[in-house]
Amino acid sequence: MLAKSKCVVLLSLVEDILDRATLDSEDTNASMLPLPTEDKLMQSSMMSVLDSVSYAIDRVACEIAYKSLTGSDAHEITMSVFEHLSSFHWDGKLVLTLAAFALNYGEFWLLVQFYSKNQLAKSLALLKLVPVQNRVTLESVSQGLNDLIREMKNVTACVVELSELPDRYITPDVPQLARILSTIPIAVYWTIRSVVACISQINMITAMGHEMMNTQMDLWETSMLANKLKNIHDHLSETLRLCYRHIEKQRSSESLKVLHSLFDTTHIDNMKILTALIHPKPHITPLQDGLTKRKVHLDVLRRKTVLLLISDLNILQDELSIFEQIYTESRRNLVGVDGKSHMPYEVVWVPVVDPIEDFERSPILQKKFEDLRDPMPWYSVDSPKLIERHVVEFMRGRWHFMNKPILVVIDPQGNEASLNALHMIWIWGTEAFPFTRSREEELWRRETFSLNLIVDGIDSVIFNWIIPDNYIFLYGGDDLDWIRRFTMAAKATAKDSNVNLEMAYVGKRNHSHREQIRRISETIRSENLSHSWAEPALMWFFWTRLESMLYSKIQLGKADDQDDVMQGIKKILSYDKLGGWALLSKGPEIVMIAHGAVERTMSAYDRTWKTHVPTKGYTKAMYDHHHDEVLRETGKPCGHFDFHITARSGRIPEKMNCFECQRPMEKYMSFTCCHDEKLHEDENYNF
Repeated sequence: MLAKSKCVVLLSLVEDILDRATLDSEDTNASMLPLPTEDKLMQSSMMSVLDSVSYAIDRVACEIAYKSLTGSDAHEITMSVFEHLSSFHWDGKLVLTLAAFALNYGEFWLLVQFYSKNQLAKSLALLKLVPVQNRVTLESVSQGLNDLIREMKNVTACVVELSELPDRYITPDVPQLARILSTIPIAVYWTIRSVVACISQINMITAMGHEMMNTQMDLWETSMLANKLKNIHDHLSETLRLCYRHIEKQRSSESLKVLHSLFDTTHIDNMKILTALIHPKPHITPLQDGLTKRKVHLDVLRRKTVLLLISDLNILQDELSIFEQIYTESRRNLVGVDGKSHMPYEVVWVPVVDPIEDFERSPILQKKFEDLRDPMPWYSVDSPKLIERHVVEFMRGRWHFMNKPILVVIDPQGNEASLNALHMIWIWGTEAFPFTRSREEELWRRETFSLNLIVDGIDSVIFNWIIPDNYIFLYGGDDLDWIRRFTMAAKATAKDSNVNLEMAYVGKRNHSHREQIRRISETIRSENLSHSWAEPALMWFFWTRLESMLYSKIQLGKADDQDDVMQGIKKILSYDKLGGWALLSKGPEIVMIAHGAVERTMSAYDRTWKTHVPTKGYTKAMYDHHHDEVLRETGKPCGHFDFHITARSGRIPEKMNCFECQRPMEKYMSFTCCHDEKLHEDENYNF
């Protein structure tokens, strides 16, 4: 028997001989090859292998040489080799036969190379009838056999590599693997038969000498065999690819089970959990400190609450910008008397590239990763390659990561405090610490559906408007003509009614309209129609906070029709889908949320509800006319919501009633292309 590891050692020596067996001893490529026996340890290992198999190699070499000279059939010789090597596995049979060929072929070319330099070589060459002076014949031999020998080496290397695969994963009980591995004997047969053909041709040259010349080379046979072995090599290469994929899948499945078990176990700190997720290789520091830009070990996170910001490389700059503002403000507010920040938590960016091969072969993705990481003030995983496949699968399965960013909170003991705290961060910032469900419920008990909740933390200008006697319109849409009519009419009603009215444009939820909204916002500011944010990130944040409120309520099981916050947010999000809309508040109290027909209400002021302002008041007169007159003509639009597919986990309710007619809404699936993002799939709930 020839152990698997010994096959690899012997094959390296055989390949070295065949690579150096050329017409010219000064061949550049061959002379540059490293010698496998130069290392003392390798040489010792090689001698150990040869001591156990040298007899078998000599016997096969003699068997092939003798039978080829006596005119035996190639198939007969091949089967004879199989019989002599019957105690060896398929890889052993093949490597030993190739070694026998290397013994024969290497000796032939060694005599050719040293014929003119060494008298002993010259005498031996004459004795063995090597046609050293007939360069045409030698070139014919070299050219005729090179392609075939290359394919013989390739097939042998594949067979040996297949034999090296771990037995625990490559088993006969896997039908697909059993079927493809059954082709190995065929590969071994045709490679040994090719060895027989090569040795036969070399022996015929030395036996018949100069008389053979070019006619002794059966070019058709060598070409046919080379082509056949190439096809076999291609098949074996594909077999190897399938086997490695199967092994990786099995290992990933095992690692995934271990990871799940680890999260279901009690720990004294968070280090086992973090090590399993970010898997530092030996002697590698897996994190980069965002402030110092130095590499650090996971120990910096020991017994701390850790916020894992998990995303792909398409994370929005708006999202990073707002998150950084919240993080930086929190860090600044927690600086102690010693001048150091006493953050109760740490953030770690976990970049996911799936499959990781895309990252390894793409300089563009590598630069994109660096560009995203460089400005981050928090910790980041040093490379997406440190996040193994089973970890990505774990994140997708347990935490429902679907490329859109999520913020998983790991407490100091390694428990999952929250599977996604991003919505809490967007609503309350770091006040939501420690980001648990109980903390989320506690914060909601303090909230009411008011303008303070809608704009808190976004814009100090709007927040400063919120005083008891101020009327405030927030409005959105992408129809500039509607915006002009609405804002001008609203200002006119306020001026005539002698009330202080402030107005702010908040854009549109759909990110695919980003450039259009930016131009509209610029026009609003240049024409002084109302207040409007110059930073697109603030508009993104406004809509993201509203979505986060909706998701938070749904996750907490508050998706009922009696929840004022739910009802209000559903109206805004639904009306935004229809076009223009507006929200009116008096101080913090929200008076009315209306769709585009509110512009008709404003424009009808002089003809209708103006006379009721002195008796009913500005908001009451407006509200009554809008509901009693305008909506009677236009009708109330029923609800329409889009839930991004990444919100599927726990965020999309099983059922939802329309906020206008209270009837159950229907569920649809749609695909929406967003130019600022990757193509993504949306789920729409329509009535």
